[in-house]
Amino acid sequence: MKVAVVGATGLVGTKMLQVLAERNFPVTELVPVASERSVGKEIEFKGKKFKVVSMTEAIAAKPDVALYSAGGSTSLEWAPKFAEAGITVIDNSSAWRMDPTKPLVVPEVNADVLSKNDKIIANPNCSTIQMVVALKPLHDKYKIKRVVVSTYQSVTGTGVKAVTQLENERNGVEGEMAYKYPIDLNVIPQIDLFLDNGYTKEEMKMVNETKKIMKDDSIRVTATTVRIPVTGGHSESANVEFENDFDLAELKQILSDAPGIVLQDDPSQQLYPMPMWAHEKDEVFVGRLRVDETQPNTLNMWIVSDNLRKGAATNAIQIAEYLVEKGLL
Repeated sequence: MKVAVVGATGLVGTKMLQVLAERNFPVTELVPVASERSVGKEIEFKGKKFKVVSMTEAIAAKPDVALYSAGGSTSLEWAPKFAEAGITVIDNSSAWRMDPTKPLVVPEVNADVLSKNDKIIANPNCSTIQMVVALKPLHDKYKIKRVVVSTYQSVTGTGVKAVTQLENERNGVEGEMAYKYPIDLNVIPQIDLFLDNGYTKEEMKMVNETKKIMKDDSIRVTATTVRIPVTGGHSESANVEFENDFDLAELKQILSDAPGIVLQDDPSQQLYPMPMWAHEKDEVFVGRLRVDETQPNTLNMWIVSDNLRKGAATNAIQIAEYLVEKGLL
């Protein structure tokens, strides 16, 4: 299988190459693609060197699938051109997520929406992915009415510039700022731009994408998204109200049995999910499960996942794996 990675030199693109190798995706030929300034550079994959090519050269190479992590404007311009050439695009940007004609997919939740005709497939927002993986088996059993979620998101979600800012601040080095404010020893309650309703784009992504992925517009979601000085993954505190009552032991068993979830929930041993456990893992870690004592049928939970892996690269590659397995590529 001929595979293009668009944005191959970026944080997520680099992680895509790593995950492709780790999961032994059947790559017979790799086509690394990046911006004009990176064309001609060499990247390494499975011990071999490959030259970075331009978008036009990538289309001419006719890959079977193109994993995109090159930003929304690039995707809006180039993904249709790849699709017209018969190449299946799995796009990590926000460009196509809420387009009603494009599937928005987390394989553990809604892979069944995919068909052979889908040439542009959207990869959801990182914070949405981990939340819906944790929520789906509970929604199937108890039916979710409302979710109140607060996120604690890694600087890696912003990119290399933000990681450098954090490292510079920790080392007392003056440097370029990815954020308006210092991030070390600080918490910034803004991810992406503010909208007219006072929420940020990131917060509204969680609201709208959750409904689309879960195929249920009746689920009410309200979110506060926060950037913290961490690099291992995103964390989320979710308060989940169900239509039906639940038994906590049964609920834990459901999560424990669900695909892609690792239950870490033992207060007696102070065992709970943290970015240091999730870093470089593909699963979603769930813990701190407890009944909300202030209203009926409501659960508090804590959800952690590596945002560069399950929140981006791994989810895209799992979509590609599903397409291969079902003969849809």
